[in-house]
Amino acid sequence: MREKLEKIKAEALQQIEASDGLDKLNEIRVAYLGKKGQLTSVLKSMKEVAPEDRPKVGQLVNEAREQIEGKLEETRVVLARRARELQLKKEVIDVTLPAKKTNTGHSHPNTIALEEVERIFIGMGYEVVEGPEIELDEYNFTKLNIPPNHPAKDEQDTFYINKDIVLRTQTSPVQARTMEKGKLPIRMISPGRVFRSDEVDATHSPSFHQVEGLVIDKNITLADLKGTLAEFAREMFGEETKVKFRPHHFPFTEPSAEVDVSCFKCGGKGCRFCKGTGWIEILGCGMVHPHVLEMCGIDPEEYTGFAFGVGLERIALLKYEIDDMRLLYENDIRFLKQF
Repeated sequence: MREKLEKIKAEALQQIEASDGLDKLNEIRVAYLGKKGQLTSVLKSMKEVAPEDRPKVGQLVNEAREQIEGKLEETRVVLARRARELQLKKEVIDVTLPAKKTNTGHSHPNTIALEEVERIFIGMGYEVVEGPEIELDEYNFTKLNIPPNHPAKDEQDTFYINKDIVLRTQTSPVQARTMEKGKLPIRMISPGRVFRSDEVDATHSPSFHQVEGLVIDKNITLADLKGTLAEFAREMFGEETKVKFRPHHFPFTEPSAEVDVSCFKCGGKGCRFCKGTGWIEILGCGMVHPHVLEMCGIDPEEYTGFAFGVGLERIALLKYEIDDMRLLYENDIRFLKQF
């Protein structure tokens, strides 16, 4: 056994001495000291050694390991220094050259607007919930009280993959899926990308973003909806902002309303920004239709709720006084760097 250990040690030291790189040195370490290395194999064969000889053999193995490890570390230091010197010779840097300019990016105007909307509603106790962009017709229309013959289901407005699957036209399906889970009360917003078959112009795009909100609880009234949206408007557009509700119709809410905010440029006096009216339309809302609650497994006799939806691009256009929605998607650095 002593002769075998001496032979292993001599071979290892010889190979270490002859190694010319750190990779080769690592291979030698594995070959002799690794889990399947030669010294490790000797230790595993200790059971074949007579009990009275095992302490002496173990000591010899440890001495051999220490010598090999010491030589490996000594050689590693030398080779590492040599490699570093070689690298420094190759990588000559002219410190008189001008430094490379570092361009630091920032959030897109849409992202900035979304983060602001989320901050406001999270501060009011809402949670942010996301859902699939490819949606079932059942959730995109049927569970939102939109009948089969409704104009919104026309192929001119909706991208159909087949008769049962569509690209979602709003983020309301996320609300229906959340209501189906039955975990009440609900206070949520559902931001995300939606799709409609629109022509591209200054105010329309086949792909855009919405943020929709939903509250379901006992004793929720229209007053809660008005107070929530009034607070949102003040946080988003300024403390002096007022809201105005105009009667409207949405299949999934009853009663329904369009919401205007007082022009935050002229204070409601009338200007180019609000087209002389003093008011700017920003979103639609209403009390959740009882039939929608029923279809999602919620008792409308016990629970009520409200819902609202706002176009994220609409918020960004108003907040930053942008006249053309297409600017948000052209990726022109001259435009984007202003934000």
